[in-house]
Amino acid sequence: MHTLSSNDSSGRNGYPRPQLVRDRWLNLDGEWQFGIGASADAIDRTILVPFAPETPASGLGLKGYLGECWYRRTFSAPAAPKGHRTHLHFEAADYNTRVWVNGQFVGAHEGGYTRFSFDITDYLVADAEQTIVVACEDDPHDLAKPRGKQDWLPDAHSIWYPRTTGIWQSVWVETVPADHLKTIRWNPSVSDFSIALDARLGRTAATGYKLHVELSIKGRTLADDTFLISGNEVARTITLPDGGIDSVRDELLWSPSRPTVIDATLTLIDPGGAPIDHVRSYLAMRSVGTLRDRFMLNGRPIELRMLLDQGYWTDSGLTPPGDDAMIRDIELVKSMGFNGVRKHQKIESERFLYFADTMGLFVWEEMPSPYRFSGESVRRITTQWTAAIERDVSHPCIIAWVPVNESWGTPDLPIREDQRALVDSLYHLTKSLDASRPVISNDGWEISQTDLVNIHDYDHDPQRLGARYDDTKRSIAEILRTERPGQRVLLLDESVYTGQPILLTEFGGIALSSDTNATWGYSRATSGADLARRYCKLLAAVRGVRIFGGFCYTQFTDTYQEANGLVTMDRRPKFDPALIAIATRGPRTPLELARLSAILEGLNEEPTQSPESLQPVRTKPRIARGTTSSPR
Repeated sequence: MHTLSSNDSSGRNGYPRPQLVRDRWLNLDGEWQFGIGASADAIDRTILVPFAPETPASGLGLKGYLGECWYRRTFSAPAAPKGHRTHLHFEAADYNTRVWVNGQFVGAHEGGYTRFSFDITDYLVADAEQTIVVACEDDPHDLAKPRGKQDWLPDAHSIWYPRTTGIWQSVWVETVPADHLKTIRWNPSVSDFSIALDARLGRTAATGYKLHVELSIKGRTLADDTFLISGNEVARTITLPDGGIDSVRDELLWSPSRPTVIDATLTLIDPGGAPIDHVRSYLAMRSVGTLRDRFMLNGRPIELRMLLDQGYWTDSGLTPPGDDAMIRDIELVKSMGFNGVRKHQKIESERFLYFADTMGLFVWEEMPSPYRFSGESVRRITTQWTAAIERDVSHPCIIAWVPVNESWGTPDLPIREDQRALVDSLYHLTKSLDASRPVISNDGWEISQTDLVNIHDYDHDPQRLGARYDDTKRSIAEILRTERPGQRVLLLDESVYTGQPILLTEFGGIALSSDTNATWGYSRATSGADLARRYCKLLAAVRGVRIFGGFCYTQFTDTYQEANGLVTMDRRPKFDPALIAIATRGPRTPLELARLSAILEGLNEEPTQSPESLQPVRTKPRIARGTTSSPR
């Protein structure tokens, strides 16, 4: 059984790398020394890591342009057997990071959203406290770096939010054997009920090393195999017993309604037969793809009911306040009838993906965009997107990759061949790294290479929106050729629709706020009752469009000045989540049908709530069905 234990005394988070777990680690989250300036001499205060200095949760809540931030803290290195190595891990720091240990430079990293690590063994001092110094330089005016929703103006405006400078995810230390498992990749195949394993070592081992792999579910062993390692890697396929019919297969297959995960233990064995490294992992048996005009899960069509999720919190910005906050978010999303989230312009923490895996929530992973096209932006996005895929490729919750959103970073796609080449190359790059999932090369419009045709349309009139995509009066090809939501063509001139699934992946954005001057949305409701009516009518129209194989509503939470969430930024629903669920998934009982019909026909007034009177929803963390693993 794998459990993600925590040695963080605050209880904020558990083990940061959930698919390759060891017991010997030290969480360095907590109080660090901090300063802003050209050198470590600027350190003059404290900060609570991993929260960015712009956030209240960090203890600072700084405003304006920070430029270069400096961090320092001491720690006691974990005791380790002779010959072991000590690795220092950063889950994310924005943007250019340099690290020193005990006054010696150990390495640098570029990028704001992915993990990086250093072997600091040779820099440690025996029988003494160790000192880490970190410098993070983040030019707020550099529009050619992947930055997502981070504003370049002094204050957040429109759809952009406060900046995130420096360390914003966990920092931790781990000790490993000199020969150790560095990466594990799982790739299941439902068609032949097999699991491909690709494991790599941290250094090239001597000949004769072996890897022992055991897979189990609910304590029942599914596979127990030992493989010979060639060089520093092993690639093998493990075939599981296939029950054949759906009722038997379903016991092993992963889905949002039954998020079954398979526990894995892997042991590295030296030529003498002694175990030298032991890790815990997990995987799931599931497949995703497309067939004609529908999205497929485990060989069967499924409607995607997604919710746009910016992944910000009131006091902590991009950083989740803790495990409980991520669990509550997933429970709340599912309670409103959605089966997935599109994490928008953010690479979410692996802890979130772990909870989505074990609680049953689809995730679309999307690369944070640069805003300006240049040779530098091309290099950055390809390098950092590759790192994101390599980190997250084994998570069953991820069902699609989105390298570009709404032509951000490629603003002249219809007329610039080099920009079209980048978007097409990102599609093919993503496919080369992972051919098992659909890739949406440019979500929203100006589409060329893609596995899903995704449309963004914020028309607030349900009848007009439904009529625009009605294929009973004109062909799908004509609809895609002639419509211009956002004043953008849907397909580029050289693109031909070949029958891919079509989804409405941004729509709605209905704001509810008593402050009409300082808040923003695509349209505005006057009360909770008005928002309920608008949402139900809009969802009925979207669900009635035959060509849509799914949708993604904008958005989950209010985010700073954007007041167009179904819940407030501190997660208070704006109207009854049960009614949201009925409208989102469609009525399932006569009572649900009657309630929805009354709203659609204007015969019933839902209780009116002002944003100030809304109460937060508290949900109880649970263990997902089909797994022995606790999300704690």
